[in-house]
Amino acid sequence: MSGDRRVRRTRRLIQEALVALILEKGYEAVTVTDIIDRADVGRSTFYSHFTDKEAVLLSNIDELAFLRPAPTGGQGELFGFSLPMFEHVREQERLVRALLGRRGGGPVHMRGEQLLADLVRDELVAAGARASAALDLLVVCVVGAFMGLLRAWVDGEATASPAELDAAFRTAVEPGVRAVLGQP
Repeated sequence: MSGDRRVRRTRRLIQEALVALILEKGYEAVTVTDIIDRADVGRSTFYSHFTDKEAVLLSNIDELAFLRPAPTGGQGELFGFSLPMFEHVREQERLVRALLGRRGGGPVHMRGEQLLADLVRDELVAAGARASAALDLLVVCVVGAFMGLLRAWVDGEATASPAELDAAFRTAVEPGVRAVLGQP
């Protein structure tokens, strides 16, 4: 059991070191040596947990609960994940700012968008949409709107509460999605 705790502690130290370094100088400028020095771990220890800095970056986003499916709201409500995700982002602002903000890395943006696209696609299919090229385009639009709001908020370009972000997202996407789904 103590071995598991040590492993989790070491991984967390490495992940936190990367987040701090991204916030300081941006993902592209961070090296594995920087991470090792900041986390105060040996090179072999780093490589026993991660293959490279991108693996550390992706491990951070994979552990973010805000990109996991959340319980949806009432009957017929689309995008029940939206408000819980925006609330979680506010709680995890430092981590999200490092991962999805201007200084974050491209791989994490792509990974976050893919996780969100899977969630949106599953929700739309559950709401009656059929798998098609049109559905794929709709998913791109919904994900783009959500991620655009999220990035603007994380980068300080928009000041809004999670409820205001959720309302803006829903106002922008729900009418079009409902029209595609044939819902009032």
